[in-house]
Amino acid sequence: MRKGRLAALVAAPLAVAVLATGCGGGGSGSGEDGVVTLDWGEPENPLVPANTTEENGGFIVNAMFTGLVNYRASDLKVENAVAESIETTDNQNFTIKLKPGWTFHDGTPVKAKNFVDAWNYSAYGPNGFQGASFFEQIEGYDQVQSEDPDGEDGPAQAPPPAAKEMSGLKVVDDTTFTVKLKAPFTIFPVVLGYSAYMPLPDSFFADPKAFEEHPIGNGPFKFEDRTPNVELNLAAYDKYAGTDKPTIKGAKFKVYDNLDTAYQDLVSGNLDFLRAVPVSALVGDKWKQDLGERAKQKPGLLTQNLGIPIYDEKFKNPLVRKAISMSIDRKTIAQQVFSGGRDPADGFATPAADGYRPAQCGEACEFNPEKAKQYLAQAGGFPGTLTLETNADGGHNEWVQAVAASIQQNLGIPTQFVPVPTFGEFRQKANSFQFDGLFRTGWKADYPNIETFLTQLYRTDASSNDYKYSNPAFDAALDKANAAPTIEAATAAYADAEKMLGEDLPAIPLWTQPVQYGFSERVAEGEVKAYRELDLSTVRLNP
Repeated sequence: MRKGRLAALVAAPLAVAVLATGCGGGGSGSGEDGVVTLDWGEPENPLVPANTTEENGGFIVNAMFTGLVNYRASDLKVENAVAESIETTDNQNFTIKLKPGWTFHDGTPVKAKNFVDAWNYSAYGPNGFQGASFFEQIEGYDQVQSEDPDGEDGPAQAPPPAAKEMSGLKVVDDTTFTVKLKAPFTIFPVVLGYSAYMPLPDSFFADPKAFEEHPIGNGPFKFEDRTPNVELNLAAYDKYAGTDKPTIKGAKFKVYDNLDTAYQDLVSGNLDFLRAVPVSALVGDKWKQDLGERAKQKPGLLTQNLGIPIYDEKFKNPLVRKAISMSIDRKTIAQQVFSGGRDPADGFATPAADGYRPAQCGEACEFNPEKAKQYLAQAGGFPGTLTLETNADGGHNEWVQAVAASIQQNLGIPTQFVPVPTFGEFRQKANSFQFDGLFRTGWKADYPNIETFLTQLYRTDASSNDYKYSNPAFDAALDKANAAPTIEAATAAYADAEKMLGEDLPAIPLWTQPVQYGFSERVAEGEVKAYRELDLSTVRLNP
């Protein structure tokens, strides 16, 4: 951690608690023949696709599973994968046919029922899957949910849902199933490459706990073994039916709790791929000097925000949220902390997304300390100290401290940086709505359409709505976009909905970022997707 640059950034003092971290271990690095090593962090949940909604788990799931469609690594263009065809005449009723020859890693065939059963299990409320809301468009989704009866007397047992399966899913035969949605959802074929829609083998339903210990997919790589907090190993699946067959023998995901340590391993040849560059290496383009042609950058579908716990009384007033946002000097922080490696955000999506419009956040994302103070005064001020929390193992500490200092200096309220030791602990607080101050949040797009930056983050009760934000007008705007006659019209309507977020400000957009990554000398080529994920099927090693 380079605290000196923080001190140079602002004059106001900032008391911070810094957690010392080191490498989590994980072997000698890239010595194994045909096996690439990658930096990783412990996932939040066991590796069941629809219950994996964060980056670390998603990286493994996407390597182990293949869905109905794929997103091409170079440009995220949607291509059929397990699906032979996805047909509709009204954007509400779909007939999906599968290609023959696909198998799971246990040798069993991938059938239509494996998709239907997986979707039903994932959507069923009592199973508690974080990605359940991805199925909310399907007819019968509401019947597999039940109201949480918790009240003033504390937690209570939820009643069983009215149904165990969604009425909108029907298996026609081994290679065909139909989907009926509640209403037209024009971009439905686009979203089907997201991990929540992956198939599950029959063995999962026979013993879900055993599956969690040894997950079985249908993708190019199969699970080998895992040592918690140390490493996870995948091996190429030799019977993989896709066209994107891997040429490497496997992948070793090494757990790090410090991004700088992972970077040093990359430079020294003990790591083959690093998905993000630490702040310390961005200064003066040090990473480009260290890595030369192995330092890579491309436009990204990545945002960095500050989440606001709207469920906390301190943040109920939108003027409070707006005042905080306008006190943040995004441009200076991006330049001094990231050496210009970030672009100040002017909305909730990135310029690389289909449907992006500039200045969607409006005045709230403009740096204006005087107006920020006026808005805070109008709102009646802010009680006590404003805390800003992040997971200490993700390389975010420095910029969160800089943002805290900027707010304190420009808004005149005391701030405190609060590191949470691990990403898993941090996500537990988010999922249980336990924050009482601002918290780091970001989004890695699941597909290139602007909708991916909206629905799951800000729709009422959506899977990643960590703020408890709810606006019926925003939900209605999403519904309107979903029902647009073409993908182009839908995309424009989603951008209309995004404009509302700039008024409500459930989160504070900070900056968008390119994908900045690096390879070791062992790697001849490899394509990294715009959401910072190495497509292992594209990796070629030097002889």
